[in-house]
Amino acid sequence: MSNDVNEPHRRGLMLALVSPSGAGKTTLSRRLVDEDPNITLSVSWTTRSPRPGEVDGIHYHFVDKDQFRTHRAHDGFLEWAEVHDHYYGSPRDSAFAQLRSGHDLMFDVDWQGALQLRTSAPGDVVKVFILPPNMAELKRRLILRGQDSPAVIKKRMTNAYGEISRWENFDYVLVNDDLDLSYARLKTILEAERMRRTRQPWLGVFVQSLLREDT
Repeated sequence: MSNDVNEPHRRGLMLALVSPSGAGKTTLSRRLVDEDPNITLSVSWTTRSPRPGEVDGIHYHFVDKDQFRTHRAHDGFLEWAEVHDHYYGSPRDSAFAQLRSGHDLMFDVDWQGALQLRTSAPGDVVKVFILPPNMAELKRRLILRGQDSPAVIKKRMTNAYGEISRWENFDYVLVNDDLDLSYARLKTILEAERMRRTRQPWLGVFVQSLLREDT
């Protein structure tokens, strides 16, 4: 391994960004992935059929339930869930291969998925929870999106209280009152976590070389 401190090789990380619907998770994650070439969205396996425009291997890996269950039985997922009679899971081997290459992965999961990730790979996961400034603003954002009926919005707001109550399980918590400020803080978290000592496997060799140098 080279001891060139200008080009050190680090281990990648898993960034699990979680929020109640409407708090800003999707906007922040997409912006980060679009602007930072060293982080990509993890591509999950799913047993549902592709939607118009979805491409296998890019948006999801589309598999049947037998394939999914077999992979799950062999501990092939970092986390998985069943949603509306379909399975979703984050593949273990491909994620660890990315981390070993020094590449970071963004995970679009709920709070339960984030905790599963922590259990599966405690040293690799950084969990960030996004809070709205207040519940009235959260509801306003859901209405402005124009994607959901009043009944769905009511359900999302009900779910939000349960999701927000899990905030203490996360490493970082951002209150998304100002999108640009929240994004800047998210980038700061990512850069600091990239520099964590445990993600710098080259440091041990480098330090030993320093200790062998004559002064």
